[in-house]
This record gives sequence, C-alpha cells and structure tokens, in this order.
Amino acid sequence: MSSKSIVLDANIVIRAILGERVRNLIIQHYQAVDFLVPDVCLVDARKYIPQIFEKRKISTEPAIELLEKFGTILNTVDHEIYQRYSKEAKERIKDRDLNDWPIIATALTFDAPIWTEDKDFFGAGMPTWTTERIHIFLPR
Repeated sequence: MSSKSIVLDANIVIRAILGERVRNLIIQHYQAVDFLVPDVCLVDARKYIPQIFEKRKISTEPAIELLEKFGTILNTVDHEIYQRYSKEAKERIKDRDLNDWPIIATALTFDAPIWTEDKDFFGAGMPTWTTERIHIFLPR
C-alpha cells in the first residue's frame, strides 16, 4: 500500500466514469495514493451508471467497460475487511444515510479520509474531501 490512502464514495467512482476530471486525477495519482473502494460502491456504480446513461440516451456498454478497466487501478475492499467497524460506522451515519456505512467503516479500517460529494458524510466525524479541494490532499 502507498503512504497515502483515501476512500472513494460511489458518487466519485461514477463521476470518474461520467467525466474526465475525476478520472484524470485518479489516473494521475494512483501510483502514489491508494484509492480504496468498498465492494458495495462498485455494485452501486454498476447499478446506477446504466440508469444515468439511459436517461441521457447514451449507450451504457462503453461506460460499463470503462468501469471494469478503471476498477483495476482502484483498491476494492471486501466487506469482510471493513465489517468489524460496521457498528461504529452505522452509529456515525444513522441520522443521515445508513446505506453509506461501508464507506465510513472502510475509512475507519484504514484510518483514511473520504472523497465524496455527499454532504451526508459531513459531521460524521471523518475527514472528507470534495473534488473541488482534493488537490490539497493529493501529492504534487
């Protein structure tokens, strides 16, 4: 593992597939930063990307192929690894979106911040970064 790690929320993974900015940041820094993704976030991305692309009347097949290729530079974290922090993570996020507990549990497991655009994480006691400010965290 690299000296720096950050947990990606599903919305960041989806942004990496939909646009170039997030994808390019991750590609540029993946050798110096471990981009950790709870397994359920990849499941969510596979679920929501086709819905987003269909609404835009764009073929979903290239996006899913890109997600599969892009997934090779991400570090997928199996639920068995972050499960031990499930109770604490659920407690931290219970008043917001309980479905986000795996992201917090992964952050607790690796003592890493979270990269997200989801305001539900703010105030949950975990360091968070948005795409607008992530350049401060990433190596120069």
